[in-house]
Amino acid sequence: MLKILRYLRKKDLGLIFISLLFIATQVWLDLKMPDYMSEITRLVQTEGSEMGEIMSAGGKMLLCAFGSLIAAMIVGFMVAKVAASLSMRLREKVYDKTMSFSMEEINGFSTASLITRSTNDITQIQMCVAIGLQAIIKAPIMAVWAVVKIAGKGWEWTAATGGAVIVLILMLGSVIALAMPKFKSIQKLTDSLNRVARENLTGLRVVRAYHAEDYQEARFEKANDDLTKNHLFTSRTMAFMQPGMQLIMSGLGLAIYWIGTYLIDGAAGPDKLTLFSDMVVFSQYAMQVVLAFMLLTMTFIILPRVIVSAKRINEVLDTKTKIHDGKVTDSELYEQGEVEFRHVSFQYPDAEEYILHDISFTAHKGETVAFIGSTGSGKSTLINLVPRFYDATEGEVIVDGINVKNYTQEALHNKLGYVPQKAVMFNGTVTSNVTYGENGRAPAEKDDIIEAVSVAQAEEFVMKMDGTYDAKIAQGGTNVSGGQKQRLAIARAICRRPEIYVFDDSFSALDYKTDRILRKKLKETTNGATSLIVAQRIGTIMDADKIIVLDEGRVVGQGTHRELLKNCPVYLEIAESQLTKEEIANA
Repeated sequence: MLKILRYLRKKDLGLIFISLLFIATQVWLDLKMPDYMSEITRLVQTEGSEMGEIMSAGGKMLLCAFGSLIAAMIVGFMVAKVAASLSMRLREKVYDKTMSFSMEEINGFSTASLITRSTNDITQIQMCVAIGLQAIIKAPIMAVWAVVKIAGKGWEWTAATGGAVIVLILMLGSVIALAMPKFKSIQKLTDSLNRVARENLTGLRVVRAYHAEDYQEARFEKANDDLTKNHLFTSRTMAFMQPGMQLIMSGLGLAIYWIGTYLIDGAAGPDKLTLFSDMVVFSQYAMQVVLAFMLLTMTFIILPRVIVSAKRINEVLDTKTKIHDGKVTDSELYEQGEVEFRHVSFQYPDAEEYILHDISFTAHKGETVAFIGSTGSGKSTLINLVPRFYDATEGEVIVDGINVKNYTQEALHNKLGYVPQKAVMFNGTVTSNVTYGENGRAPAEKDDIIEAVSVAQAEEFVMKMDGTYDAKIAQGGTNVSGGQKQRLAIARAICRRPEIYVFDDSFSALDYKTDRILRKKLKETTNGATSLIVAQRIGTIMDADKIIVLDEGRVVGQGTHRELLKNCPVYLEIAESQLTKEEIANA
């Protein structure tokens, strides 16, 4: 938890210091009131006392109460500002850190867990800071000051107060010892509940298609029940705190008056009045001591869960990223759009075997280089090394004559137009999705958007949508089909006018006619850009300048469609499974 506090700024520390002064003022005012109460008691029992004196003492007591209220409000405002500022900063840092993660670090945290850490965990910390700052600062000041005030008033009363404090500490220790293990598991169970709910919502079509509603409901019910049971256990355990403390406070008050009765009964003359006054004052101070521990209890109630939340936040913030920016921001000295793999091998983190083995090839400016192979042959893995979603384990990936590790990620990504295997749409409009990622680039003109949509063969369905280019696109593109999402994703890449297009099996949802027209238009409008295409269908890549055939992570063939049909058995086998004998013979 202390590591989280390092993100407090000087302004926050200044507010905490000012809060400390106001808390000290509040405690002084709270502990001053029993003095006036004692004075009122003495005046009431003294013959000849003036009503004005009593009213004066009562007025001062009211002023102390009002001043304490104002000080408490100021402290509440300041610590709330500190807590909100800290939580905002933590959310920013967790988000920025997550955005800097490579695929390796992202896979180390589940999506549901990252969402919980960014929301629920930080909210727990905010609540703890807002409540804890007041309690942790105020309680010790109040306890020490009250003890000093009651010192010498009577060892019998002091012993009763000490006994009450010991009972209170034992009760707090027992409750926290029981609740701590459950608190530790609450955040993980929240992750689990979020994960199940997210899977159910994102996979709703599959769930319904396979009549798995009952199965998913059972999974959700189990996650929900586990979380609820933990919450109930901790809540029921903590439920003993409030009545327990009330019992201790009432018992202490009763003990003070019971002891006071015997002391007053054994005193004589003026001592009776003094003891009675001391008893009234002592009871108030003793309550302040117990109240100080009650304030600390509020922190102890939420602290176990907050410690877990802080640890989870620090896990994200302290994670070392594997992908680091280089220093190159431009490469104008080299030919634009050239990609070269030099003896590249790759192994996933914690994997036993390499996925790619000694891959070497060059894609020159303006060329279309395609990759094909059986499922699991490493095609997508290879293509993902270009934008540095992962770094090569061995060898070099060269873009425009420079190792991709030497580029800043912004400079590298600005060279690329990337279309993933699974098209991703964002909540917004057709235009906002097509122009997505213009940061650091010249804004796209309306004509550029229309041309990109037209080349991607998306114009036909876009013009039929309500609002055309301003038509609403739902989060995840749930209001458009798979093929429509894929075409909009291709339009997004075209609109960037990059040096290098990276298509990771991006034509699989298109019919053959649309696929053929799109690739023809794309070649006409890319203006000499290099294209790297991963495909499953030979029809998509047979016109490529170079086709690279992968098998179990190794290059088993390079060349044109005709060359590979003659000298690459793996490619021929794929062709025979997809093309007719006449098509192969006429190639």
